[in-house]
Amino acid sequence: MSNASADSNPATAFSGLAAPVAQFFIPAAASLQERRPRTLKHGDTFAVFDHNGDALSGPGSPEGLFHRDTRYLSHLFLTINGQRPMLLSSTLRDDNATLTCDLTNPDQFDDNGRLVLGHDLIHLRRSRFLWNACCYERLAVRNYDDRRQYVRIQIAFEADFADLFEVRGTARAKRGRHLPAVMEQDRVLLAYIGLDERKRTTRLSFMPEPAEIRNDLVTYDLDLEPHETKSLFIQIGCDQASADRLSRLSFFLALRDARRALRASSSRAASIATSNEVFNEVARRSISDLYMLITDKAEGSYPYAGVPWFSAVFGRDALITALQTLWLDPEIARGVLGHLAANQATKVDPASDAEPGKILHEVRCGEMAELGEVPFRRYYGSIDSTPLFVMLAGDYLKRTGDLTTIDRLLPHIEAALTWIDEHGDRDGDGFVEYGRLTEEGLINQAWKDSHDSVFHADGTLARGPIAIAEVQAYVYGAWQSAAEIFRRRGKPERAASFLARAEGLRRAFDVSFFDEELGTYVLALDGDKRPCRVRSSNAGHALFTGIAYPERVAQVTRTLMSAPSFCGWGIRTIPSTEARYNPMSYHNGSIWPHDNALIASGLARYGYRAEAAQIFEGLFAAATYIDLRRLPELLCGLPRQRARGPTSYPVACSPQAWAAAAPLSLLQSCLGLDFDPNSLQISFSVPRLPSFLDEVILRRLLIGNGSVDVAIRRSRHQVVVDVINRQGDVRVLTTA
Repeated sequence: MSNASADSNPATAFSGLAAPVAQFFIPAAASLQERRPRTLKHGDTFAVFDHNGDALSGPGSPEGLFHRDTRYLSHLFLTINGQRPMLLSSTLRDDNATLTCDLTNPDQFDDNGRLVLGHDLIHLRRSRFLWNACCYERLAVRNYDDRRQYVRIQIAFEADFADLFEVRGTARAKRGRHLPAVMEQDRVLLAYIGLDERKRTTRLSFMPEPAEIRNDLVTYDLDLEPHETKSLFIQIGCDQASADRLSRLSFFLALRDARRALRASSSRAASIATSNEVFNEVARRSISDLYMLITDKAEGSYPYAGVPWFSAVFGRDALITALQTLWLDPEIARGVLGHLAANQATKVDPASDAEPGKILHEVRCGEMAELGEVPFRRYYGSIDSTPLFVMLAGDYLKRTGDLTTIDRLLPHIEAALTWIDEHGDRDGDGFVEYGRLTEEGLINQAWKDSHDSVFHADGTLARGPIAIAEVQAYVYGAWQSAAEIFRRRGKPERAASFLARAEGLRRAFDVSFFDEELGTYVLALDGDKRPCRVRSSNAGHALFTGIAYPERVAQVTRTLMSAPSFCGWGIRTIPSTEARYNPMSYHNGSIWPHDNALIASGLARYGYRAEAAQIFEGLFAAATYIDLRRLPELLCGLPRQRARGPTSYPVACSPQAWAAAAPLSLLQSCLGLDFDPNSLQISFSVPRLPSFLDEVILRRLLIGNGSVDVAIRRSRHQVVVDVINRQGDVRVLTTA
């Protein structure tokens, strides 16, 4: 995927020539869509459970409790009287704070085949959440029979301390050593010393004390009167997480704190309410997922990319997520800019594809990263993070007017601009190219980073260094942003020079990338400067940043919205006309919500709001079929058919930050929503509502020290914007 730590499916194990099998792919042996797991996250900890609330170990299983790229709990299995309980329901709270699994007993017979406990008499409710590197659970067991019941509850557990890359499918020739379990009356301590000589520990605590405790199992024998409920509490702590004795009070205090923290962070966001209750569910889930994925860093809020494979710092993903949500909560952008600036490369390091001024691709903290078995401990192999960083800085300034933050970031912005000149443009032709510095680095370093995502019309893979279309658009956006920043800092000469460079790039891009016969921009230029004459969604990113000349936009739009490209759910990464089209591939025919949202933003920029609304309608229709109304990382690009839902991609991450942000960005694009903090003005330029919305109410649209609540309503063939509440001297302007 775009934030894959390496080539992200089995096919990407090849480089296009005779390269060895890559180590870092995600095997498709176990479908996440088939499992439809339940996920929780807080900080650097996330968990993946099945619908019963168990984590079932086995080959290809992604389930368990993970902390800093290591699986601290690989198996958790609950039985009642020796049998697995039956599932009644399994749901996450709307704010993602807790997972609740309702279970009941199956029919149970004695050795002679006599029924001794009829089904549905014992109810089990598992309530679970994460907080400060701990997983907390309350198991409430209630007897609904009219007579006394004796129930045996057993919980089996195991910790394999597998590195996330092992879980993803990478084989290791050698591992560290497991230490003997340490048991007390109400605790078990499991530990592992890795090849990096770091000790990792999992502490399982139980309250009340179990009847029996072993290194892999605890047993409770419950005597339940009719309609009596008894509660068991479990805490699973990673490393130095709380070592205090587990109690009922500590459980509820942690639950209170976890919910308060989620409310406090998500309360910064503008609220969305519409006339369509299903879309309200989509919007609530998007916002909840976004803030669940956010991790507090020293520099501020930082959205991790996605669960399960990418719950870590990724540069490109966070930058695009921040761009998509600037209107909703600019604090996300401030945190992303600050953290990436603090981790900007300062020297050349081929092993990590680092060069001075370059912005991070990915950070990993597991044993394999520490040992260099994977090159992603602190990895810089993305060609687009650096121009996106400058773009976000400029857009943040335009959204907030926050010169104090920009002044603090200015040395990092300067370093990023220098990188574009000195390292990004490898051959001095005015375009930014990528090529890995060692054989261990990523082959393709744009957002479509599968090995086969850049190719010629006949399907032949392109040789590098490669100048990919959307990166030139991002560089154009970066220079536009640099001009705005230096203009605001009182340096008009530098501002003018960046504008001139942007315009020069625009002309060169048009000459080298636009293809009249294709009706769009080519995918890339290869290492010999031969154009990859392939239609692709990448061309839509030229609209997103404004590098496209207006006279080109109608053609590009027709190509993007044509039947081979727009399949009904969204725009495919590669249309069905192209040689490597495969709707079930990762990057060559699939549908990515964030990609579509950026394209829709570009269409809206040039006045094509009807087409932006069409994309919005397609993705919303897809979300109505998906569990929890949650748009995943990507969908298969098979054509939309009447009365059928979309086809899932088997190992798509869900939740995924930029997929969660996509509906929020699409709403902004359709409404033409923009901000001018200098004049305290919020504007709606030619607003359009998609067909499934008749009214949208946005509350707490913040600008400067003021805010407004507005209602956007359909009125015959027009869309009307009404201010329903105002704090401060905020002006609202609507243009038809």
